[in-house]
This record gives sequence, C-alpha cells and structure tokens, in this order.
Amino acid sequence: MATVSEIAPDLFRISTFVPEFNLQFNQFLVRDEEPLLFHTGPRGMFAAVRDAVATVLDPKTIRWIGFSHVEADECGSLPEWQALAPQSTAVCSLVGKLVSVDDCMATRPALGMKDGEVLTTGKYRFRFLHTPHVPHCWEAGFLFEETQRTLLCSDLLHQAGDVEASTQGDVIGRCRQALVEYQQGPLANYMPYSTLTDPTLQRLAALQPKTLATMHGSAFVGDGARALRDLAVVLKEVLGSKS
Repeated sequence: MATVSEIAPDLFRISTFVPEFNLQFNQFLVRDEEPLLFHTGPRGMFAAVRDAVATVLDPKTIRWIGFSHVEADECGSLPEWQALAPQSTAVCSLVGKLVSVDDCMATRPALGMKDGEVLTTGKYRFRFLHTPHVPHCWEAGFLFEETQRTLLCSDLLHQAGDVEASTQGDVIGRCRQALVEYQQGPLANYMPYSTLTDPTLQRLAALQPKTLATMHGSAFVGDGARALRDLAVVLKEVLGSKS
C-alpha cells in the first residue's frame, strides 16, 4: 500500500515499501494548474500509485509525467498512465526522447528537454538539468523547481529501509551504507563514477536546493548544497578509482 505525505507545499511524496528489496519506491506529485507526476513506478505498482494520486487530485488530470532515465521504477507504467490521463505528455531529456522513449515507452511524443529549458505548470517552474550518467544512464536528467528550490533527484541519496517521508537528519550516512552494501552484491556499480560525477554534483549544489526529493528513502529538507557536496565525497570514496 502506498503512503502519501506532503513534503513541501503542493509537493506530495507517494511511497511504497517493498520488503523483499528493503527499499521504498517513491513518486512525486505536484498539485498545480497542470499537475506533474515525477516517476511512474513499475507496472506492478500502477494501481497503488494511481489510488494514492486520487487522494490528492483526479489522476485523469495529470498533464506531465516526468522521469530521470529509462528504468522500470522511473517510467515502467508510463503507458498505463498515458492511457488513464489522455492529456498527459512524458517529460524527459532530449536524448531520452530520441533514443528510447518515443519508440519504446510513450504512447504519444514526449517533451524532450534540453539542459536549462524550463517547464511551467502554473505557479511552479521546473528547470531541466541534463546529467549524463548521474545517477546513471546516458539520458539522465533532473527537474529543479525554482520557486521552492526543490530538486527532484531520482536515485541520488538512495537509502535503504522503510524510513520517514522527510528528514533534516543524516541521509548521507544512510546513503553511504546502502552504496557499500550494493558494492558487495549483484547490484554493484549501480552508480558509475566518472569524470562527470563530481562536476555534476557541484553544479547541483550551486543551485542551493532546500529539498532533495529522492526516489529511494527519505527526502532531505535543509542545506541541500552541503548534502550534495557531502554526497560527492562519499561517491568518490565508495565508487571512485582505488588506484
């Protein structure tokens, strides 16, 4: 069963805990003139996420369906959402649109955004940030809501467990623990560490976000710039070259 929490004005975190993975799967719903859903969840979660959305607004009115990259938990139920919401348009990077989304996922042409372009949903403004291979995949990108300074940051700050909806506490420690555990199992190298990693995280930190809305684990509320800089250190330590 999905739980719904308002973690910022008009920003709702929809979360389903899957015990087999010891992991939460989160989607983020923005209530505005043109409602936006960021992450669809995998197909198996569609009904639960739809019903959770319905506690906030009519799911058929969803206008924008955003995601960072092509992966089941990011956009697996995109076809089901587009069938339910006839005016909805997928929002992804231009790379994602060109190489995958229009051909394999979306039932109508996606909005492929270039770095720095802005999507306005009414009173909220979402700037698209192209972040290749951060957290992973060539087409990756994030949405930064400029009015309230919320970064929809996908798999960054990944935390295990059935944790609280939002926290001002130490998400970096939790994230480090999850990364170390993943490196010891079949999901090793979940996040590639490359020459793009640190510059991308420093660029995100420069935005000075107040809320970091992550797909797995608690949203972080507070000094997002410091959290992202601390994350850069952890990623280098855990995933960077050992030479």
